[in-house]
Amino acid sequence: MRRLIDALADDTDFFIEKVHLTAVVFDNSDDVTIWATTDFDGEPHFFHLGLPFQRLDQLLRLAGTRSSQLQEDVAEALATVQEWPCLLEYTTEARPPIALPNVALKLSCTYPADDLFGEDEDEPTFDITMEEAEEEQDNEDEAAEYEASQPHNIFYLEDVFLRMV
Repeated sequence: MRRLIDALADDTDFFIEKVHLTAVVFDNSDDVTIWATTDFDGEPHFFHLGLPFQRLDQLLRLAGTRSSQLQEDVAEALATVQEWPCLLEYTTEARPPIALPNVALKLSCTYPADDLFGEDEDEPTFDITMEEAEEEQDNEDEAAEYEASQPHNIFYLEDVFLRMV
């Protein structure tokens, strides 16, 4: 299964359908990360969706016949959680992935935080190697800079749309 971010042509907002939720992770009492899959261009892709807790309830209400059971699962997990994060997984025969029928999600890309640990990238490094090693380091630095500027496979939920059947 491929990462959804690798299938996107650019990092603009976009819509996905045929979404299946495979896990719900309660990061804390306010934030949730959903692990999900989608059929994108005829191939399965996975992604993570970060959202406030209130939006989770909105998505669970759209889960068709499983909606009330899922809401009970969430309530029970929150009432009994001892440690954060808390994981509810839906990937077994007894608990298959949660389909969101006739739902389209509008998502937006997220990016890694800049200067996460307060490190100064302009800080000089002292290296007493030959020119080849310096060129190799320059190439590694460019690759790391490019990777840091790329969106990652966690998205924000911009909006939810229902298909009228």
